[in-house]
Amino acid sequence: MTSFSAAQRSRVTMLDVAQHAGVSKASVSRFIGDDRALLSDAIAQRIEQAIEHLGYRPNQMARGLKRGRTRLIGMLVADIRNPYSIAVMHGVETACRQHGYSLVVCNTDRDDEQERQHLAALRSYNIEGLIVNTLGHHLDQLLELQREMPLVLVDRKVEPLHSDLVGLNNPAAVRMAVEHLQQQGYRDLLLVSEAIDGTSSRLERVESFKAEIASRPQLTGGVLELDAELEHHLKIFLAKPGPKALFCANGVAALACTRALKHLGCNLFDDVGLIALDDLEWYPLVGGGITALAQPTEAIGAHAFDCLLKRLRGDTEPTRTLDFLPELIIRGSTRSPVGGGLPPIAVCQPLQR
Repeated sequence: MTSFSAAQRSRVTMLDVAQHAGVSKASVSRFIGDDRALLSDAIAQRIEQAIEHLGYRPNQMARGLKRGRTRLIGMLVADIRNPYSIAVMHGVETACRQHGYSLVVCNTDRDDEQERQHLAALRSYNIEGLIVNTLGHHLDQLLELQREMPLVLVDRKVEPLHSDLVGLNNPAAVRMAVEHLQQQGYRDLLLVSEAIDGTSSRLERVESFKAEIASRPQLTGGVLELDAELEHHLKIFLAKPGPKALFCANGVAALACTRALKHLGCNLFDDVGLIALDDLEWYPLVGGGITALAQPTEAIGAHAFDCLLKRLRGDTEPTRTLDFLPELIIRGSTRSPVGGGLPPIAVCQPLQR
């Protein structure tokens, strides 16, 4: 085969191949398309030799647009720096690759204007479907896209969008956390969350926590949203008598609380217990390790793509919600203040509703 640089190969056209093979441009188009069987063996062989000699590479995007198929899936995420977003995105991308699709990821950085621009860009790329993990403040654009293609939501509900939703079973996850803390002997619990800001999953966790505390007369509890006064609030909580624990509603809250406790000189985790939603790589490195409710993020991402693929293939069933359960991973941060302990619990199957 003749050696060509990438730039030279990109300049080779279908017409160049046709002229080199002594055939029509239409024959070359048939050869690289789905109509190769219409060509004689001799013509097909000449075209194949010309392509190899010239180093021709078909423009897959142009071919896709011509057929109305780009095999591109769009994904809109609110914060690509969030470990949860990265893990789910990896699950989506892996599933895309396994089915011959490519993933186009747009990060809004929790900025409404960025979201608007990214939605316009994704539409111009002729994506075939869209996976959304944002607050969905630009409903008009999302509804317009939904009329043109399948759309699946991850983690966060956007009420006007009647779309499949894949995420965590938040009430069950909160129940698992509260039950574990209660069984370990903690009696005063504080849920620490990022600002709710209309995020449905955060709101579900807060409301579920309040309901769990209300149903357990042995427990008292409060809710704290992250702000600049975090250390002050935690100092007040630490001064309360009795065995107490923090329940961090995600990895961002867990990191903020761990830093604040260290700065306050807290003896981790003798002065206070801590359990966190999400299981991040640094959790085992702090004290005796941070007890976690690990979300099956890879499975969430893969099932989000699976829902999208079914819709692309013509599935017209009513919209579905896939709720996954977390895996409770017990470490030293919730060692019982009154003795005892629990074996690990591992459950991560989706519940469809």
